[in-house]
Amino acid sequence: MATQRRSRRFTKTLAITAGLAALGLLSACSGGSTGTDSGFGFPSAEQEDGSTITVWVDASREPIAKAFQEENPDVPISIETYDGNSGGSDTFKTKMALFDQSGEGWPDVVFSTQTNDASWAAKETNGNQAFAAALNKGYLDQSFLDGFTDGALDPMTVDGTVYGLRNDLAPVVLWYNKPLLDQFGYDIPKTWEDYEALSTKLAAEHPGYILGTVGDSFVGPYVYYWGAQAPIFQLDGNTFSSNFDDEHSKKMTDLLDTMVANGTLVQDSVFGSDFVTKYSDKIVAMPGPAWYSGALFQNPDSVNAPAGTIGAADPLYWSGEDEVTGNVGGGVWYASSHSKNLAAVKTFLEFVTSSDTAAKLNAGLPAYDSAASTWLDTQAASGFFAGDFKGSVQTAASSVWGGWGFPSFSPETAYASVVIPALASGKTIADVVPAWQEEILNEAQVQGYDTK
Repeated sequence: MATQRRSRRFTKTLAITAGLAALGLLSACSGGSTGTDSGFGFPSAEQEDGSTITVWVDASREPIAKAFQEENPDVPISIETYDGNSGGSDTFKTKMALFDQSGEGWPDVVFSTQTNDASWAAKETNGNQAFAAALNKGYLDQSFLDGFTDGALDPMTVDGTVYGLRNDLAPVVLWYNKPLLDQFGYDIPKTWEDYEALSTKLAAEHPGYILGTVGDSFVGPYVYYWGAQAPIFQLDGNTFSSNFDDEHSKKMTDLLDTMVANGTLVQDSVFGSDFVTKYSDKIVAMPGPAWYSGALFQNPDSVNAPAGTIGAADPLYWSGEDEVTGNVGGGVWYASSHSKNLAAVKTFLEFVTSSDTAAKLNAGLPAYDSAASTWLDTQAASGFFAGDFKGSVQTAASSVWGGWGFPSFSPETAYASVVIPALASGKTIADVVPAWQEEILNEAQVQGYDTK
């Protein structure tokens, strides 16, 4: 069977290579930065069948890349780890700009934790072709692309062209501790109003127990403001806007300040050792992305909750308004337009996004429908989660608010530089909203956006 699989992959690679040659793709190019039109929507380098592809991943995706290496021994691959662009570090963009200057060195595939990289990776810069390869102009089969969850590829689509493949969806659900809720006699909150009311009761009746944190740069913008339909990060064409005066924005700012003041929202990072030490057994409920399932609750180095303790409930929403939620990342795989082995890149991309192996290694909900089904069934069958885990995650996945923007910068940097230090010094979020908004707009202007 292994020989047959290798034979099929080899035949498939030959077919792709032959097709590229027929399209004139094998014409020589200078440094891989320019080339003959591939017929796939981007100029390509001269193809070198059997050449090693270099793949950049973060530590969390390294096991998936290694699984590909193990199951595809006939595809030469070099795996390199980097920060994954986490926290809006811009490492991905900065490194590619350096390779553009030198005219060589681009990796063949890059994984990024950010969903906004297509806004720059799809554009020519300083005479250099776009880093990201167009994926839906003939390079990847449409039948394969159609297998992604509806809307999953929207953030990576520019003027109708898909430039990246979503690894996972990261809709926000409400995580809860069933034994603690039962012990305290509390119901699972359904709305943001319920959540705030619960914080008042919890602070008075069981001080020291918590309902979440505001200490991570992704939590404030993505979990709370996005989930509240707060229009603080919007993009219309080349015009960026950030509205903290909208009623949804103001209500969320008030809610967060109230809960920080009564101690039910803490300032520790969920990834910090202090959070694990102080709060692992004191989380009554906490809104957070689907990937908390593996990254926190089933992680031996994190919360590591006992089986049957943690459940996922439907996302919180404002009473009487649309039942929507936020989204925290959902990483993206990008293929390089400079790659000299596009056939191998295609094989890799299909494996890491759609295979059952990759699905089982994912900490969060895969963006590919069939892989998502495998992941959800595996989680449900494990018996680890209380309640209707599968139903709540599916509800959240189809309820992400569409009013959030995807410019070429992250909202995490402004939150980290303005809000987190302010909270640590005893200020409220309301105190620094003007400075926070100004920092966001400044970042937008630096990136070349018109602001209002």
